[in-house]
Amino acid sequence: MYLYGAVCPATGESVGMVGGFVGVEWMNQHLAWISEHVRSTPGGEFVQVVLVLDRAGWHTSPNVEWPSNITPLFLPPYSPELNPVERLWHWLRSHSLSNRVYRDTAHLYAAASVAWNTVPMGRFKSVCRAAYMERGE
Repeated sequence: MYLYGAVCPATGESVGMVGGFVGVEWMNQHLAWISEHVRSTPGGEFVQVVLVLDRAGWHTSPNVEWPSNITPLFLPPYSPELNPVERLWHWLRSHSLSNRVYRDTAHLYAAASVAWNTVPMGRFKSVCRAAYMERGE
């Protein structure tokens, strides 16, 4: 089970999905979902998303289909501390998903979905806050 997620550190707005695998197909689905979510918000048709990503193969593949309203920003290799969403994965594991026994995969998927959907917007914002994004440099 894998969690795919994107968070706007400025507002706490988020989009997430639980997936069975990692790969370009799942990445493309997630990008389409982010794009649609942004476009469906008031004024969203004018918003350009800058998506911070590590250099995982399914992020950098030439087969990734980048929607026109999403611009990738690839981090330097081996720099998870620069990726705001990495702190979110740690927070979700420590507060909702670790040290539990799940009956089966369906129960694990449901728990992951509930964990994501019950995080308040303010928590997304505080956990994913990145000082380097606030400097405007």
